[in-house]
Amino acid sequence: MKTALLFPGQGAQFVGMGKKLYDEQPKAKELYQRADEILGFQLSKICFEGPEESLNKTNICQPAILVTSIVAFSVMSARGGSAFGGKETGELPEWSASAGLSLGEYTALVASEALSFEDAVRLVERRGTFMQDDCDKTKSTMASIVGLDRQKIQEVCSSIDGIVGIANLNSLDQIVISGEYNAVQQASEKLTQAGAKRVIPLKVAGAFHSPLMKSAETKLTRELANVNIKSPARGVVSNVTGDYVKTPEQIRSNLSRQVSSPVLWADSMQRLIQDSYDTFYEIGPGKVLAGLMRRINPNIKVINYEV
Repeated sequence: MKTALLFPGQGAQFVGMGKKLYDEQPKAKELYQRADEILGFQLSKICFEGPEESLNKTNICQPAILVTSIVAFSVMSARGGSAFGGKETGELPEWSASAGLSLGEYTALVASEALSFEDAVRLVERRGTFMQDDCDKTKSTMASIVGLDRQKIQEVCSSIDGIVGIANLNSLDQIVISGEYNAVQQASEKLTQAGAKRVIPLKVAGAFHSPLMKSAETKLTRELANVNIKSPARGVVSNVTGDYVKTPEQIRSNLSRQVSSPVLWADSMQRLIQDSYDTFYEIGPGKVLAGLMRRINPNIKVINYEV
């Protein structure tokens, strides 16, 4: 049996997440307090008490999900000991690879000791701010397409006059498109006509993982240049390539490109499955990744750790 860890991305947040861990685990309290100090505001209070509209802001929910996921990972892997790199005890078995959905890739890199907790918290707050800035520049949106393959979706998107394309390959039959508002609307209509089972408009701030995020990518590239990144101690699969990242240079490049490139989640999961990973732990808020795995391969076991 081979075990890998999965970490959620934006959209998994909910008011109250992490509160139980904070109240019961000294390590959880320590990490939330460190995050509050790094950011200069009470992220923990927003996680635990809301309001929801504050938690849902891109520059808030990104560090909130990252910190909550790392807290859960820390409690699972090293109760009462070092947050990272300590002897694994308790509920988490030996694991040798990880992946995270978009934002969650930063959590995977922290868990794999390629990125420090402090740098990750700072980076994702900046990342969220840069992405929100780009959302504010152009009226844009995203939509989930169920029941059509990526080739057909790409074909339809290419026929639209405007910026629209694949943003998330969540599974073979659930794909998210992203782009200018009118272009996404037109593509949604054409995809319905082409036989999509469902076309679901998403409640998002804008066109994540599209060319409309290029300014955010440029700004994030500058931030990443000043961060100490190490080679991962365990395997990390990148959203951008659907394959392992092994060097600091690869990590920097992929984290930059990830902001405006499609998230190849299904490819990433297939890569791990091909490498004989058969047990996955979803660590952090929500159960989205377990649901996606059922679509990708229903025979794979995913264990969710509640926060």
